[in-house]
Amino acid sequence: MGTARDTATAPRAAPHVWQVLLGYVRPYRYRLLVGCLLALATAAAGLALPLAAKHLVDNLGAGRSVGGEVFLMGVLLLATATIGPLGNYLLRRTAESVVLDARRRLTSRLLRLTIEAADRNEPGDLMARVTSDTTLLRQITTESLVGAVTGSLTLVATVTVMALLDPVLLAVTLGVLCCAGLVLRLLAPRIRQASQDAQAAVGRMGSALERSLGALRTIKAAGAEAAEERAVHTAAFASWQASVRAAKWLVCAAQIAELALQAAFFTVLAVGGARAASGAIGLGTLIAFLMYVFSLISPVQQLVSAFSEYQVGAAAIARIQEAERLPTESAGRAAATPGDAPSAELEFRHVGFRYATGTAPAHRDVSFTVPRGGLTAFVGPSGAGKSTVFSLVERFYTPTSGHILLDGVDIDEWETVTLRAAIGYVEQDAPVLSGTLRENLLLGAPEPDRLHEILRVARLEDLVERLPEGLDTPLGHRGSRLSGGERQRVAIARALLRRPRLLLLDEATSQLDAVNEAALRDTVAEVSRDTTVLVIAHRLSTVTSADRIVVMEDGVVRAIGTHEELVRSDALYARLSATQFLSSPTTAEGPDALSPPLPAPTRGART
Repeated sequence: MGTARDTATAPRAAPHVWQVLLGYVRPYRYRLLVGCLLALATAAAGLALPLAAKHLVDNLGAGRSVGGEVFLMGVLLLATATIGPLGNYLLRRTAESVVLDARRRLTSRLLRLTIEAADRNEPGDLMARVTSDTTLLRQITTESLVGAVTGSLTLVATVTVMALLDPVLLAVTLGVLCCAGLVLRLLAPRIRQASQDAQAAVGRMGSALERSLGALRTIKAAGAEAAEERAVHTAAFASWQASVRAAKWLVCAAQIAELALQAAFFTVLAVGGARAASGAIGLGTLIAFLMYVFSLISPVQQLVSAFSEYQVGAAAIARIQEAERLPTESAGRAAATPGDAPSAELEFRHVGFRYATGTAPAHRDVSFTVPRGGLTAFVGPSGAGKSTVFSLVERFYTPTSGHILLDGVDIDEWETVTLRAAIGYVEQDAPVLSGTLRENLLLGAPEPDRLHEILRVARLEDLVERLPEGLDTPLGHRGSRLSGGERQRVAIARALLRRPRLLLLDEATSQLDAVNEAALRDTVAEVSRDTTVLVIAHRLSTVTSADRIVVMEDGVVRAIGTHEELVRSDALYARLSATQFLSSPTTAEGPDALSPPLPAPTRGART
């Protein structure tokens, strides 16, 4: 079995951009080869055209027939018009396949991030890496990789033919182009940095927008639309500025290449005209050479585009690689769980934990034992460390000290997927995903054999009848078509469908009315006969019937007992039951019932 400390993959050294790109395109190398060959065939047809034109001019000057040259030029033009588009389509299709593979791989990795890694990164920025950053792989595949290969080969072939026609004019042409190449090399670092800044700015804008849309109801209720609008607009403007800076340097590179070609043409025209006038070369040779200078436009533009797209793509690949180096959990199938009992036994042994270095500990020497079956409630003031218990049991985080045992086995020795397969977890805010009710209920439980039974247990039958399409009704973004209580019941039903041996309920009744809360208490009591149930609750009615209650304060276990025992023996519990919970005549008569409320905790948001 794996351990919690080794399920997260270690950071890897960043490979070179070309290595990463070649890894993406390797499955499609034969398609790329065919595309390159078609592109080269198109370039070869283009190279033959000036030679055909030279023979045409020479034959016209000598009074010979030019029918063969005209036919050949027609064939070459037809080949260029048909082979070129076919090659372009094949290359673009391959580039789209590269983007698809990159998105699948990156999405799979992000969904398996450790919670610590997810906490350190903005969701909007991670989404930008999957969407906009991977899109740039299309350009770097077709423009940079293929363009560099075909452009280089075409350029070499063109220069070779030009050398055969007139070495002097070739030297003039290359002299001008080499000067432009030196300038482009100086621009490379600026283009790369500007492209990196632009992609990072897009990620920040995505984070700002995701923050606003993810809490739209809260923003509207607070009347904060204008403030959020300014924040998103500021991020969008920063993205615009970064993109404009990148565009400036890319335009400069393209303009330098264009000016170099124009300068080469006019220089060749002047020098070549003088050589033709002196009789050193013929008029046909000069016309052919000028056509080849024009032919240089395509491969030079390909190389400049490859150069520019490489800088942009390198920035995108760097961001993708950053995301792929984030630590992840192991991805495997749930194996058989230790122990044969339908319920699980849980034990904390001197557990210590803090969320980040330098922060106050969330747990300090926490120890307790939960036997198989029954209902165990966790109570305590906000920040006591109750929800941290559930996070550690789910192995969202790893304790800094101590041990957590499930069925007598340290959870570090459980495979993560196997551990979570044995646990049903209902979060405090009971999130519901976009999609239908059926999809939400069967999330993580693809076998619907107990669906109708669980609908009855979770009191969802009336909801199904009320929805226009029943179980197949879309619930809207984050379950917007449901009430808070309905979302909680859906979350509870989803957890029960997993047949958990350990059921964790974090404030699972906070949004239920009295009738549904009483019904849920009956459900929990029924489930606890065969399943170990842990519940965090702030309502007295939820905990009074618990088999045991664990009282926590400031990251430690203060007391354990039944409701009656704790009211008599623990002042904090008596005070909470009289104030923070619903009022109770029993607790009102406790020895500390009139004590002042506890001060608010000063640590981070923790329950």
